[in-house]
Amino acid sequence: MKPEDWWTTSITRIEPGVIEHRGVRVEELIGTISFVEMIWLMVRGELPEPERAELLEAALVASTDHGPQAPSIAIARMASTCGVAMNNAIASGVNVLGDVHGGAGEQCLELLNSLTDAEIDADSDIDTEARRLVSGFRARGEHVPGFGHRFHPRDPRRTPLLQMVEKAVASGFVDGRHLNAGLAIERALAANRERPVPMNIDGATAIIYGELGFQPPMARGLFVLSRSVGMLAHVWEESQSGSRLKGPMPPSILPTFQQ
Repeated sequence: MKPEDWWTTSITRIEPGVIEHRGVRVEELIGTISFVEMIWLMVRGELPEPERAELLEAALVASTDHGPQAPSIAIARMASTCGVAMNNAIASGVNVLGDVHGGAGEQCLELLNSLTDAEIDADSDIDTEARRLVSGFRARGEHVPGFGHRFHPRDPRRTPLLQMVEKAVASGFVDGRHLNAGLAIERALAANRERPVPMNIDGATAIIYGELGFQPPMARGLFVLSRSVGMLAHVWEESQSGSRLKGPMPPSILPTFQQ
């Protein structure tokens, strides 16, 4: 292997006086494309149609923040009171975006893909397959990722995102298969229940990422990218408060000791 082949990449070309992203000089991109279009270009290798860029931007905007009660935001704020730099505090919050907090979009997209890729015979349909999927989760005592919310009876981000997907389907820019799968799961979860289990932000954005052709791991990566903006705002706000060594609870509250 030649030394110059060590980090072979098709993303960015760097030479003295030259910066190219996906074959386009950076000076041609600056001031001509949006940040969300730049994200698409970097991860997909091409510029998106405006309608697809609009969907991606909506998903990123919707996922930006959920306040200090979100563990990642609280951890980032707490870290900022420990004297670390902004990048360290944001990284502390990003590092807890795992399977339970932050990974549901990836998991939901995997479920949606399993339904959209399933061979449904003449005696079945998407609703039947969704009911089977939900029954399996219930039999295992597991939550269906992308549905229900510990805080919101109905996630306020769900409907505007799905309305945008419906508009894109009607315009022919996406095919609607992931939307149909997500709504089928939602119907299956609501069947025979007094209180439905509506789709949450992870489910709605998983539908968007699926309709746009992103693979499941990218759903988590894009969520991290979006939520980092919220962390940036919270870390800056906390850093201006003058607080030092702020713990997870006010000093007047002592954790229960159980021997």
